[in-house]
Amino acid sequence: MSHYNSKKILLALGSNVSNDLQDSYDLVKKSISELCKKTIKKINISNFYQTPAFPIGAGPDFINCVISAYTELDSLALLEELHWIEAKFGRKRLKRWGQRTLDIDLLDYDFNIKPNITYVQEWLNMPLGQQLKQIPNQLILPHPRLQERAFVLIPMVDVAPDWMHPILGKTTLEMRDALSLKTLNEIRFFIRSD
Repeated sequence: MSHYNSKKILLALGSNVSNDLQDSYDLVKKSISELCKKTIKKINISNFYQTPAFPIGAGPDFINCVISAYTELDSLALLEELHWIEAKFGRKRLKRWGQRTLDIDLLDYDFNIKPNITYVQEWLNMPLGQQLKQIPNQLILPHPRLQERAFVLIPMVDVAPDWMHPILGKTTLEMRDALSLKTLNEIRFFIRSD
C-alpha cells in the first residue's frame, strides 16, 4: 500500500453476539484480522471496553474498540467492504440499534465532510426520538453521533486523542470530557484472555 494514495480513517467496532463477553471479544478480533487482509493497513487498536447495550435492554453488553488505520479504498468502497465483513460475521440488519454480532462504523475518512456540511449538521442536531425512527440514506461523515457516544469516544481517545471534529471544532478528548460522569462510568475496561 503506497502512502501517497492512503487515506487515514477511524473505525468503531462492537459486538454483543452473546452474554459471554469473551465470545464478543473473539469475534471483534477476528473481524480486525479480516479487515487487515486487504482493506486497512498501519493499524492502531484501542483498548477493548465493555459497554451496556443502547437503548437499555436492547441486548447483552457490547465489547467495543476503535481503530485508527489507513486505506486506499474510497469512502463508499470502504463502506461496502465494512458491510461485507459485518455480513460475513453474521450481521443481519433487522432492527435499528438491536443486538448485533458485529457492528463496524466508519467514524472519519481523512477529515472529509460528506455528503455536505448542511446535511451533516441536520443529523448532528436531530432529536433522539427522530434518530430512533430515521435511517440515513447515504454515508454521513464524520459519523453524526460520535460526539455523544462514550463507547466511541473512550476508545477513540486511546488512538486519536487530538483528532479534531471538522464541524464541531473539538478534539476527541474534549468531546469525551464533555460527557456526564454517569455516562463515562458505564464504560468499563475489558480484561481479555487471548
